[in-house]
Amino acid sequence: MSDSKLKQCGILRERVFGCDLGEHLLNSGHDVPQVIKSCAEFIEKHGVVDGIYRLSGVASNIQKLR
Repeated sequence: MSDSKLKQCGILRERVFGCDLGEHLLNSGHDVPQVIKSCAEFIEKHGVVDGIYRLSGVASNIQKLR
């Protein structure tokens, strides 16, 4: 499918912030976008972390902990 067709269907959109995220991170020298850092800091500062950073457990490890 061509870029124009993808744009027409709404699949491919214009850049929201004016550049590609990977390009921005490369130019800024950061590993994580500042907006993500700010959101994570806010969440952790205000104690809204229950369930957010949860990792799925391996059943055998869960059984050992019980």
